[in-house]
Amino acid sequence: MSWLLNPQGDAPSNKDSTSNSPRPPSANARKPENKDKDKKADEGEPKIQDPSDPTRFVSAKSANRPFLVHHEYRKKMQKEHEAWKERQKVRAEKLARGEKVGPEEPDPTAEPEVGVLGLLKFLVIALVVVTLGGKFLTGSYLWEMEVPNFRKWLPTNQRLFSEQGLAQFDGTVEGQPIYLAIDGDVYDVTEGRATYGPGGSYHGMAGVDAARAFATGCFATHRTHDIRGLDENELRGLNHWKGFYEKSNKYHKVGRVSHPPIDPLSPLPEHCDKKKAKAQREREAQAKAKPADHAEL
Repeated sequence: MSWLLNPQGDAPSNKDSTSNSPRPPSANARKPENKDKDKKADEGEPKIQDPSDPTRFVSAKSANRPFLVHHEYRKKMQKEHEAWKERQKVRAEKLARGEKVGPEEPDPTAEPEVGVLGLLKFLVIALVVVTLGGKFLTGSYLWEMEVPNFRKWLPTNQRLFSEQGLAQFDGTVEGQPIYLAIDGDVYDVTEGRATYGPGGSYHGMAGVDAARAFATGCFATHRTHDIRGLDENELRGLNHWKGFYEKSNKYHKVGRVSHPPIDPLSPLPEHCDKKKAKAQREREAQAKAKPADHAEL
């Protein structure tokens, strides 16, 4: 019945297949010819003494060269150091005999230490490179950055001014600072003396809180802190100027000014623009007429 199960003949037993069939070569096994090539390559390189073990010789192949070169460098440095020590010894003996000797020679193998002076040199060079790079790339040595106003970060004893006290700092007294106020805040504008001092275009704002003039543009007639009745655009303009002085790197705050209370029934300062003055009078008339209408009802 074996021919029905195996018409091509009886299969060899496991024992026979194991002993007679060749095994496939392993993927990790190195071929004999490759081993021979590596052995011949190593045999072609000269043998030298192992620097770390005098009883052993190693091949001078490229894989070993960095280690050998470093060892040769260390041997050279060691010889130079020993020679320097010998020269120091001879120098000390001459000094002991009272003979004249030259300046002391530094150790040629000592690694230089980066001290404070070296660190300062590096920082100066880096600062010069950065500033010149900013000038070349952006046209500004500071890379178009504003210099911070460090005075704003320092603690200051801000003053409380009266209106009469603030008026003394209008720039007319030689040697005194120039102050101006806007909506109660007093700023030192001495650095802008050409603008806020006598003869300057904004001299009328010095020594006074002219918040209304900053809002309306009536610099001659609105030199007052009274900001009643301003419209949205004028209030927006006032806030713009307040932010300008608050964020300025040129001017800094020095205190506050104390104003007497404003009578709410007092008339508003008339606008310097005729059209706006007319509109203002109409608004005031309407505001006065409303209480009368309510009273009749």
